[in-house]
Amino acid sequence: QVQLVESGGGLVQAGGSLRLSCAASVRTFSTYTMGWFRQAPGKEREFVAAIRWSGGNTYYTDSVKGRFTISRDDAKNTAYLQMNSLKPEDTAVYYCAADHYGVVNLMSPDYWGQGTQVTVSS
Repeated sequence: QVQLVESGGGLVQAGGSLRLSCAASVRTFSTYTMGWFRQAPGKEREFVAAIRWSGGNTYYTDSVKGRFTISRDDAKNTAYLQMNSLKPEDTAVYYCAADHYGVVNLMSPDYWGQGTQVTVSS
């Protein structure tokens, strides 16, 4: 069983930045594609970004390209999402996800975190 714990959410003004972290309790972290999803009120959960196991290829949804950066530190079993130039429409609960040997542009998560709230005020 893999546990994922997100942190770093909060309230920020439009144009500001936040960095989300996802700490994983698993010995074989490097074999998991890690991703971030988000769910805004009244909307379905949507994919945001992913980083491949071994090699670190990344993939982003179009609306965050150039503003968000996903990264990972396998030595710390942690994935990150750096979010810059935040917009009110980025407001959502952000979820970390892990997909064992997953395809970076077609994640099918095996595990989910509990979510962290990101609120961007205009």
